[in-house]
Amino acid sequence: MSIIQGLIDFILHIDEHLVDIIQQFGAWSYGILFSIVFVETGIVIMPFLPGDSLLFASGTLAALGAFNLLTLLIVFFVAAVLGDTVNYQIGKTVGTSIPEGSFLGRVINRERMEIAQNFFNKHGGKTIVMARFMPFIRTFIPFVAGASRMDYKYFLIYNVVGAFLWVMSCTLIGYFFGNIPIIKDNFSTVLILIIFISILPAIIGAVRAKLSKDKTPSK
Repeated sequence: MSIIQGLIDFILHIDEHLVDIIQQFGAWSYGILFSIVFVETGIVIMPFLPGDSLLFASGTLAALGAFNLLTLLIVFFVAAVLGDTVNYQIGKTVGTSIPEGSFLGRVINRERMEIAQNFFNKHGGKTIVMARFMPFIRTFIPFVAGASRMDYKYFLIYNVVGAFLWVMSCTLIGYFFGNIPIIKDNFSTVLILIIFISILPAIIGAVRAKLSKDKTPSK
């Protein structure tokens, strides 16, 4: 099984894998969950790790007594806040010095940095909070915020608010609804639906940007 296949299997059957983790590591499972959320939000090249699905599945298991709900919420919240903070600092440190020929250099060029800086000056807080609910984008936004030199105190406020809303909503939805028979019997399908709904705003935004660009008359 390749790494990609293993990752897909982990995401689609995350409830089963979490049970295995609990059985093998016991209380250390909280540390594993912390690490996954921290890396997914804190390392700009690791956006493919599970986020929403992990919170939802963990909440579902918490309802069965496998996790302590309060401990779980605290672990996820701290990991999410620290992850975005580290990502911000990485962006602030290396964001403007990335080689143009590299992958990040092609994605985050000087022109886009200027656009990001102007955008964050006007809509930064709202963007950081909304990005929490969007896979891949939530990993990229803190990096851009740091690279565009967004004021850290301003960033931190919305980092905390976004982390709180994201962790509470996704985990508690799993806690209260994850064990309903129709959801439990179709857990993989529900996870796919969660991921699709999460990335839908990004898809719509990309399509609108593409259409707007196509309609712009060339000089």
